[in-house]
Amino acid sequence: MSIRRLACILPLVLAACTEVVDPGASLGEPGNLRYELVSSDNPYLPAEALLRWDEPNDDRVANYVVYSRASEGDAWSRRAETTSSTFHDEGVPNLQYFVSSEDDEGNESDGSDIVTIDERNRLPAPARLTSISLDRAVQLAWDDNARTGPGAASLFRSYRVYATNYDLDAGLCNADEWLLEGSTLSEDFLVTGIGNGVPRCFAVSTVSQDGNESVWSAPRADTPRYDARNTIIDALQSRPATSAFRFFDAATGGFGTLLDGSRSDADFRVERRTDGSLWLTPVRADVRVALYSTLPVTDLTSIDVAPVRSAFAAGAIEAVPGYAYVFETSLADGLHYGAVRVTHVSRDYVILDWAWQSDPGNPELRRVRGAPIGAPAF
Repeated sequence: MSIRRLACILPLVLAACTEVVDPGASLGEPGNLRYELVSSDNPYLPAEALLRWDEPNDDRVANYVVYSRASEGDAWSRRAETTSSTFHDEGVPNLQYFVSSEDDEGNESDGSDIVTIDERNRLPAPARLTSISLDRAVQLAWDDNARTGPGAASLFRSYRVYATNYDLDAGLCNADEWLLEGSTLSEDFLVTGIGNGVPRCFAVSTVSQDGNESVWSAPRADTPRYDARNTIIDALQSRPATSAFRFFDAATGGFGTLLDGSRSDADFRVERRTDGSLWLTPVRADVRVALYSTLPVTDLTSIDVAPVRSAFAAGAIEAVPGYAYVFETSLADGLHYGAVRVTHVSRDYVILDWAWQSDPGNPELRRVRGAPIGAPAF
């Protein structure tokens, strides 16, 4: 804004007053004013608005003055003075800002262009958040709707991934402990360093180029579990010493243990029938097995939800390559579930991948009744 002073020319006799331009009015003004919202853990309450501008090539500039207003009809308010070319406005930002230069005498330049914090730049939340349970990790994935929707390509910057604890009994995410896991440009994210058997909740948001953060996706619960690949279990009739398997041995704390087929504490053993087929036979009285799906599955991680309780039985089930099976076991601390996917069957052995959910009471690996989130994954 220009500042003009009225100067009077006083000769021997007062003749006239003439308006002259104050030297401060010609100060170079800041250029290219822009803003960026800094995300907090609440998309509706940014941590701050960060203003940046280009400094004018004018050595008379002593500092800059920041002005703002909450709505277009309000008067401008002098917010702050700063000697740098940035300003951090903490908390919920005002609607509009502009900046001027100021010299040592308090004269100000014309103002910069006005910037408006535009909520229309807020992109939608990612849709259909899914997860895969891994050993001490969870793989997250979601739809690309927020990045590829109409007009989104020029606005999209990144995604933010959040996590908190999950209460299996209540079927609720802990609303007070959400933390930022990280950011990514792609529609997937690997969360590592999680203890096996520790239920967690996850949510994802979209961030636009100016820092506007979307609302969060619908949360997703998942619990990492122990697993291993390419485990060979011999047929009882071929090598009895390595023909049985136990997901977890409470006495030793070991996971995925091969046992002698004659032992009564195994979860299951492999038996060969007269036609040469190999079968998975539950051993302990409190172990039952169910076919996971009537179709083959592509990977161990495809086993995400255990069958209903009525699908489990104590009888043997044939081991067929590509098919998956879920074992229901009972330990001192409650029900646990183990899963296997058979990758190869020969005359004398099977090769399988296996997973074990160490969290007691993880209820049938399906959604808790009334829980407001997606089903906990296996």
